[in-house]
Amino acid sequence: MNFKQLRNVYFLGIGGIGMSAIARWFNVNGYRVAGYDRTPTPLTDALQAEGIAVHFEDDVRRIPAEFLAHRDATLVVRTPAVPADHQEWNFLEREGFQIMKRSQVLGLLAESMYLIAVAGTHGKTTTSSMVAHVLRHAGRNCTAFLGGITQNYGTNFLLNDETADLRSVLCVVEADEFDRSFLTLFPDVAIVTSTDADHLDIYGDGEHVLESFGRFVGQIKSGGKLFMRRGLTLADKTSAEVHDYGLDEGEYRAENVRIADARFVFDIRHPEGVCEGVALQIPGFHNAENATAAFAACRAVGLSPAEIRGGLNSYRGVKRRFEYHVRRPDLVYIDDYAHHPTEISAFLKSVRALYPGRKLTAIFQPHLFSRTRDFLDGFAEALSEADELALLDIYPAREQPIPGVTAALLLNKIRISDKLLQKKEQVVDWLRDKPLDVLVTIGAGDIDQLVGPIRERLEARKPG
Repeated sequence: MNFKQLRNVYFLGIGGIGMSAIARWFNVNGYRVAGYDRTPTPLTDALQAEGIAVHFEDDVRRIPAEFLAHRDATLVVRTPAVPADHQEWNFLEREGFQIMKRSQVLGLLAESMYLIAVAGTHGKTTTSSMVAHVLRHAGRNCTAFLGGITQNYGTNFLLNDETADLRSVLCVVEADEFDRSFLTLFPDVAIVTSTDADHLDIYGDGEHVLESFGRFVGQIKSGGKLFMRRGLTLADKTSAEVHDYGLDEGEYRAENVRIADARFVFDIRHPEGVCEGVALQIPGFHNAENATAAFAACRAVGLSPAEIRGGLNSYRGVKRRFEYHVRRPDLVYIDDYAHHPTEISAFLKSVRALYPGRKLTAIFQPHLFSRTRDFLDGFAEALSEADELALLDIYPAREQPIPGVTAALLLNKIRISDKLLQKKEQVVDWLRDKPLDVLVTIGAGDIDQLVGPIRERLEARKPG
């Protein structure tokens, strides 16, 4: 693919978090960009505000005529979530347009720059956005393709400064294991935060997940570096220089972790000494670990410990990752994207550490029938960390229902007694007069649509 020959880029599934970042890159670099998505969202609203044409009907007539008239100058980018019977996709394929997956395009864009890739079944969005922010905060020329909306910049995409030498640009990419997308990337520096079994509808079992991560780290460029969480078994899969990190363990480690003024404060011990006084604005033991990985990667590209600490201390997080919406002495409301048992457990334990002795009410929406089935006992164990639970119906995403796999099946396995099934459309009314102390919403489906109404309902309550 020669991007210099392109004039037009058309996206099937433009509203996805990864797709929209690439669409923005092409748009700010002077290409004509348009696309389809199933429903309007804040992300598609933002794309339209930036001058990108987005429509929401699967209709070939909505594809810009300019794109159709110049097939050789038009690239079509699609997400794996587009169904096989999609009319626009089938038309463009029949007409001979060049169609590439998002991951393929991202790999081509990244190969011309110095690539820092962050992979992991959880933790990659926060860690990659931390790396990108620390680099930007330190004044480095960087670009970033992220899997979440950063609170510091209000976007999932950072654009580098113009330069004649793209290899001088530090490109930070969230390397997604879904559909093995990260195998299009060949990093100079890689972070792997976790290799837990996930996406078993794609991989079949945990061994194949681990095999894919092994292939990913095997693609690190000659002379490159891998920073992996302590305990992962990837060192023999790569010729890169390997270092580990962790919480109170590892070559790079967060230690002396304590809570002060609702911040997690800690020191990072590294091969050259100790970086004291990292004070994250985003709470969580897991985020102290993520920050340690970001520290290691930023040291690898030449930042000083003081520069990195300054960036970490000013990092404000990613939307829907431990995001506060109400923060009063008498009432707290936090929303989080966690959708795997390990993530949910880490999130709820961190909330407990911040608010010991207070009643914790959780609202959880399971994501995917297959994930619910595959990790049923893990979900039940993690959600039992709450004092009270409202469990929503399973969000299907790309799946059809699986007989016998229901929210009720999960609810019966959760150990706490104060639990119930709840319909999404009834949640706000359920909360109307309910005594609350610390409330959390958790999930990766469309539970985010409840966040605004819940916040408004809680803000209307009188303190006390």
